[in-house]
Amino acid sequence: MKGDGSAAADWPVEESLDELAQLARTAGLKVVGRAVQRLMHPNPATFIGPGKAGQVAEEVEAVGIDTVIFDDELSPRHQRELEKVLGEDVKLIDRTALILDIFAQHAHTREGALQVELAQYEYRLPRLTRAWSHLARQAGGRAGGTTGGVGVRGPGETQLETDRRVIGRRIALLKEELEEVRAHRSRYRARRRREGIPVVSIVGYTNAGKSTLLNTISSAEVLAEDMLFATLDPTTRRVELPGGGLALFTDTVGFIQKLPTQLVAAFRATLEEVAEADLLIHVLDVTHPQMERQAVAVFETLEDIGAAGKPLITALNKIDRLSSSDVVAGALERFEESVGISARTGMGVDRLLARIEQTLEAQMDRLEVLIPYEAGEKVDLFHRRGLIERETHTAEGTRILGRIPHEIVGYFEAVRVRDDGD
Repeated sequence: MKGDGSAAADWPVEESLDELAQLARTAGLKVVGRAVQRLMHPNPATFIGPGKAGQVAEEVEAVGIDTVIFDDELSPRHQRELEKVLGEDVKLIDRTALILDIFAQHAHTREGALQVELAQYEYRLPRLTRAWSHLARQAGGRAGGTTGGVGVRGPGETQLETDRRVIGRRIALLKEELEEVRAHRSRYRARRRREGIPVVSIVGYTNAGKSTLLNTISSAEVLAEDMLFATLDPTTRRVELPGGGLALFTDTVGFIQKLPTQLVAAFRATLEEVAEADLLIHVLDVTHPQMERQAVAVFETLEDIGAAGKPLITALNKIDRLSSSDVVAGALERFEESVGISARTGMGVDRLLARIEQTLEAQMDRLEVLIPYEAGEKVDLFHRRGLIERETHTAEGTRILGRIPHEIVGYFEAVRVRDDGD
């Protein structure tokens, strides 16, 4: 169901509904029909017009439909009024609720489950009705927390107020647990920075081929299926670059147009991996009819999480499915710093890795050091993380001229050889 007067009506209506249908199938639903209404603005009561809502209700009853999905986020009032029209036996969900359900199905780690549960509760809280009287029993949550008796209703308290209190306390508990996750990730990133290993974060629209690319370059065996949001939990693998250097490649959650704000907030700890990476690889499905709109959706999300402006290489994926080299060349011209690849067959992946290495090298500092022989770990680090132009052994120690990543320059400050003018 699409109300074309909504925000983000940038996509062609049928293309957006095609994506909604794919989301529905990913969630395990069978799609039997669709409806569109063009409005300048959503109806304040029923989102679509009341006449259209009546037509949908007739169709639902005639076909025996049990679920109606809207391609935009419905306000609590929209949901209440539409439920009156469609009937209480019909499940009414919007795009946000559908994506949250898919995330809940595909989050396999404790961290992922916590993040999805938080996003679900923050979405549900303003939409509570008396139908939520079961929440007091559920509030223990799959994450293993306890509510300490918060399901007990206070004097003069309605069931709705009790439900809100239960969810409010659960949200607070989830946020505390996720702050611990965030702190752990922050400590891990700090340790990684001290080691000087550059981090390459793979981003892109959902189902563009990110997990397949990580599998190809690292033999990571990450789940890679032809469905939206097949994987949610981030996977990091160490990869040797063509010149012998090392980099950590991280596959992150896929982006999508109108990605729920609750998910962006809940997945903050995970998305910080993107924001703090040294380099982004934007995987783009070059065969998709809405390729450029998908790219815009990715860039908007990068802006939202504070990762805009980072060094970025676009990997135009699935070029093996294009009809001619001219089509490939045309796609490469439209995106700066782009490389044509097929993550499935490995075509072009060597060129991509070489471009990644060149870009990372450009972020390195040139310096000369004189390392005492008793500090051999510094020589080892320079060899592992740097590019050596010249190395000699003197009476004072090992003298090295070369380039090292910005992040570990401070580690060599005490042994740095400075020019007289420094």
